[in-house]
Amino acid sequence: MSVLHLLAAPSSLAAGYELGTGRSVPTAAAVVGLASVVVGAVALARSRRTAALVALVAGPAGAVVGGLHAVHAAGGLGTGNGLAGAVVAVVLGLAGTVVGAVALVRFRRAARLDVPAR
Repeated sequence: MSVLHLLAAPSSLAAGYELGTGRSVPTAAAVVGLASVVVGAVALARSRRTAALVALVAGPAGAVVGGLHAVHAAGGLGTGNGLAGAVVAVVLGLAGTVVGAVALVRFRRAARLDVPAR
């Protein structure tokens, strides 16, 4: 090995973990799913209609992207193709959808009870 190869080796050895499209897409979908859970929880705690609708849009988006990636992923868990992230994205997306739906139902019930009778 020449000196140039030795100087270039640390950069190539340190690049053992790369975040490519195999991992970045399900990671982004999992972040969207997690955001839908958080926004849905805020909507549930504070009775916010807009936040509940955001959770109802973001949750299925994260679940669908994660599900599509899981279907098209080659190999199993631990192969570096993002399958674990896709599964997490589906679970968080579905949880965000459920929390957002519960918050929206609770908001509508509260709005119906606040309407004065004629």
